[in-house]
This record gives sequence, structure tokens and C-alpha cells, in this order.
Amino acid sequence: MNDFLSRLADTIASRRPERGGSPDASYVARLLSKGPDAILKKIGEEATETVMAAKDGVPEKIVYETADLWFHCLVMLEYYGLRPEQVVAELARREGLSGLDEKSSRQLK
Repeated sequence: MNDFLSRLADTIASRRPERGGSPDASYVARLLSKGPDAILKKIGEEATETVMAAKDGVPEKIVYETADLWFHCLVMLEYYGLRPEQVVAELARREGLSGLDEKSSRQLK
């Protein structure tokens, strides 16, 4: 799975306008060229659609909307110069930790 996320992130990175991605020909290039407000608005929309799909309880809709949400989060990561591997590493760091303990440790920092 990590290989797939890396390849997808590489494809998204290649769409950056400064790397030749055309906002006229690429949805990702257009979104990246609009900046963080447009990207974050899209994530908000996709998060809402994911919640609505989950409330409907239709597995196919949940998967479809979650894929849209994750994709737009990958676009956001690229905008900020971050990689999905960093997110996976953070999740791995948390593996085996109590969610309550992990949250408590963040409040101490």
C-alpha cells in the first residue's frame, strides 16, 4: 500500500504548475495553483460527503467518498511539501498506544 501511495504522491507532485502541470489540462494542477484555501475547502467538502456516505451505510459509497477525501488530503500534503510516508510513519509511531494516552501526550508539548 505504501508503494501505491508513494506513486500517487509522485504523480500529484508532477502536476505542480512549476513542474509543468497545466491548470488548463489537469485538475490537480488547477487545485494546486489556487492555493491552500481552495485545497482545504475541497477537503472540507469531501469530509462532509464521507460523513454523509457513512450515515447512509452503503459500503460502496463510503469507499468512494473516502477515496476522494484521501486523494484531496494527498494534494494538500503536496502543497505543503509533505509526503504520505510521513503520515504513515506517524500512524506507525502511534501503533500500540492507547488513543487516550497519545492524545494526553500531545497536550503536554
